[in-house]
Amino acid sequence: MSDVFSTREWYTIPQAAAELGVSTGRVSTLIEDKQLLSFRIEREPRIPREFIKDGEPLVGLRGTLFLLADAGLSAHEQMVWLLSVDETLGIAPVDALVEGRKTQVRHAVQLLAI
Repeated sequence: MSDVFSTREWYTIPQAAAELGVSTGRVSTLIEDKQLLSFRIEREPRIPREFIKDGEPLVGLRGTLFLLADAGLSAHEQMVWLLSVDETLGIAPVDALVEGRKTQVRHAVQLLAI
């Protein structure tokens, strides 16, 4: 597993459901609707803890996921990009989203598509 994955804390689907106050089925729907993104670790889907803030999916994540998909990135590539330090942001894009820097993150995505 890449360092970018091993340095983060992850929710299992049941843990994410508890954090969001919803069923595990609803978490699956949130993933399908691109409000959350999961990655399989040890054959189990996991969600980075940063993707859930104050009992809700992280603000700005959904639009960012759509932009990343439009730029041609696979779900795996999206996760790697979100969790890796981006030189234009100076931090990982997910950390910038947590800080409320949605516009800067979206600009960084646009630079990927150029």
